[in-house]
Amino acid sequence: MASIMTEAGASSDGAAALHPLEPLSAEELVRAVSILKSERALSDSVLFMFVGLREPTREELRAIDDGVEVAREVEFTLYDRTDNKTYEALVSLTSATVLSWVEIPGVQASIHLDEFPECEDAVKASPEWQEAMLRRGITEFDKAIVDPWSAGNYGNEGEDLLGRRLARAYTWLRTSHDDVGYGRPVEGLVAIVDLRTMTVVKIEDNGVVELPPPSGNYTADSVGPLREDLRPLDILQPEGPSFEVNGHEVRWQKWRMRLGFNAREGLVLYQVGYEENGRVRPIMHRASLSEMVVPYADPGPNHNKKNAFDVGEYGIGLLANSLALGCDCLGVIRYFDVVMANSRGEVMELPKAICMHEEDYGTLWKHTDWRTNHTEVRRSRRLVVSFIATVGNYDYGFFWYFYQNGDIQMEIKLTGCLSVGALPPGTTSKYGTLVSEQLYAPIHQHFFNFRMDFAVEGMQNSVYEVDTVSEENGPDNPMMNGCYPVSTLLETETQAQRLIDPLKARYWKVVNPNVVNRLGQPVGYKIMHGENTLPFAGPESSVMKRAGFMKSHLWVTAYDPDERYASGKYINQHAGGGGLPEYSAKDRPIANSDIVVWYTCGHHHIPRPEDWPVMPVVHMGFMLKPLGFFDQSPAMDVPPPALRASCSCG
Repeated sequence: MASIMTEAGASSDGAAALHPLEPLSAEELVRAVSILKSERALSDSVLFMFVGLREPTREELRAIDDGVEVAREVEFTLYDRTDNKTYEALVSLTSATVLSWVEIPGVQASIHLDEFPECEDAVKASPEWQEAMLRRGITEFDKAIVDPWSAGNYGNEGEDLLGRRLARAYTWLRTSHDDVGYGRPVEGLVAIVDLRTMTVVKIEDNGVVELPPPSGNYTADSVGPLREDLRPLDILQPEGPSFEVNGHEVRWQKWRMRLGFNAREGLVLYQVGYEENGRVRPIMHRASLSEMVVPYADPGPNHNKKNAFDVGEYGIGLLANSLALGCDCLGVIRYFDVVMANSRGEVMELPKAICMHEEDYGTLWKHTDWRTNHTEVRRSRRLVVSFIATVGNYDYGFFWYFYQNGDIQMEIKLTGCLSVGALPPGTTSKYGTLVSEQLYAPIHQHFFNFRMDFAVEGMQNSVYEVDTVSEENGPDNPMMNGCYPVSTLLETETQAQRLIDPLKARYWKVVNPNVVNRLGQPVGYKIMHGENTLPFAGPESSVMKRAGFMKSHLWVTAYDPDERYASGKYINQHAGGGGLPEYSAKDRPIANSDIVVWYTCGHHHIPRPEDWPVMPVVHMGFMLKPLGFFDQSPAMDVPPPALRASCSCG
């Protein structure tokens, strides 16, 4: 059973909107677009690819304590179909003026969600595409679904495609509304679409392959008999949740934070801190998903250009789900609505985009005194803040967890449908797995990079790499059992490009060397990896040039508010080299300074038949654990569980 509370976008004249980190309201968005259209006399050919709050600087945030008002400003990224150019603008809501308007040469803006259906219509209207379908004996064009994939940058598309705004469109044939839609690929058929003119400029036909038999039914009324032995499991909170919400400020036990959301990154956390002794101790100023990429490993012509940067090329926030029809949350749920802009600059409301609730998480700590038979046990509870996005065939859930012992966890949940290809009867693929008759799923990987602007007890932080080493044999190690940790300070950006090493029990710690706990240790948090891997694409491949952040699991850079994205601000059709490799090449000092930590985690997916037709959730991510941040376990004051929460055993 789930109780539901909803928090809409803050009103422009409400008290919650007074804080400069409050997201834009619908009224503010409409007003900002109106100001820009009026001053610049924008035509209908101009598309609004990104509209979002210009986040205040740290200096501005500090000034609000002195009663200084922070101007409300709105950032724009625009694409003009008339001249095929990208522009950036900044609008002040406070002064009702356009503060800046600049052309960004040599880049392509990201693909907007609104371009997806336009691209599908253009492909289906193409005589060349229809002829290719007829060559395969397909006449029911209305049953086809067409997805635009980003075109990437391979340098060999031909002179006729240079400078165009491109997408690579793939086709599937839906059997019915009950199947996944991606179960019958029209193999070998790729349409190259100019998104500026919405015309098919080229058809790639790599040969006819027979359609696989239908295999992708997944709705409850189409999969056959359902289990009948599953009894209800209700989560009840008769006194309501333990969190408090004011606008987008969240208080949960001793945790304090603000929530934000934008079209590119999705969920953003601000000003994460922990209250102790009447003071909020800062931990992170800002944290978000910076970039993600899915490189495919089939070198054949049908799949070798499949890789998608779901943040920079599409905008993971634009693809977020409205969770009104249900999610995997149980208990008393607090939803937050989100306001974004469509490509025409109109308000696009996404109800219940952010989900927040509490979860029981088993034993927090326990000890039994065997002499007295006295037991003390505490139940663990965590605060969950999440959103879920659907990117074509795949679904991604991003879950931030906050624990009573000071831990912070990011868990990514991967599910949805595999991107599959068709095979002739009786054949298999070296580069994928047969998941159904004549249907194979190529090997692929998922890489996610998270940008964390740490502020552990202030902005002056350092990062150490910690490895455990064995003590040398000798008088100090007579039983040859000794080992100890070795901490290495990462002093420059070049040095701070690091890989995980589980054989050395490696972790990284972010500390404030200027603040110590009662034992004289610098306060800090450590980064502990979960599942991870490295890319298998060659170093000179297009995807490695464009997603250079995959080369290292840890990056540390000097703080620069303009360095926000792991592959650079404009990755769509970009040749590569931007983002973290470019930032780190400056080799700035990073010890005891204002720094940003970037963590990359990867999932290597060799598909299984059990992943079809909808893949069970795969869990991955990382953990941030306090390391000397507290003087002792902060979970000691958690009260014992109430009797009503006791287990009833039969």
